[in-house]
Amino acid sequence: MVKARLVVVDLETTGLDIHRDEILSIGAVAIENGALRMGDQFECTLYRAHLRANEATVLHEISPQRMQRGVPAAVALRTFLNWAGPCVMVAFHARFEQRMLARCAQEELRLRLEHRYLDVAELAPMLFPEAAQECHTLDDWQRYFRLTNSERHNAAADAQTTAEILLILLNRLAREGTQSLAELNNRLSTWRRLNRGRLSRL
Repeated sequence: MVKARLVVVDLETTGLDIHRDEILSIGAVAIENGALRMGDQFECTLYRAHLRANEATVLHEISPQRMQRGVPAAVALRTFLNWAGPCVMVAFHARFEQRMLARCAQEELRLRLEHRYLDVAELAPMLFPEAAQECHTLDDWQRYFRLTNSERHNAAADAQTTAEILLILLNRLAREGTQSLAELNNRLSTWRRLNRGRLSRL
């Protein structure tokens, strides 16, 4: 597993509606051979001339002027995918990133994405069950692991924080003897099944 190229990605978007909202910026960092590659990062603001300042752009500190100077969505996405290359994508609440990127790729490039995804929001409570009751958000896990992020809600900074959490999780997986993605997927499947069973009994 540690030999795979892992690309930790974070999107800033106009909202949480996967069918209507748009990507404002993409931030990503690569992990290879179990190490965070500080020189192997991606950051891009997309061109969104029709958007005006709203709650989402204020939260992410993305001004209309910055969006006007951004990269066209098709170019941004193709550049990101070329940079990412063959990889496993990783995100916090990965299904959102997966579906937003898939929709954008289909609309802008007529391309169907087939990357595998790992979700840090699943891995963290599976590997640190003692913290699962108190930790639900990226901020929660960041505090639990005593990490710092001075630019929260910035795609590149959030990707960096997620990657640092992932390294902690990978270290625990290695110490517990999980060596491959197949083994990890089996563990996740068992954990999900047990979790569903526990919730159904509540």
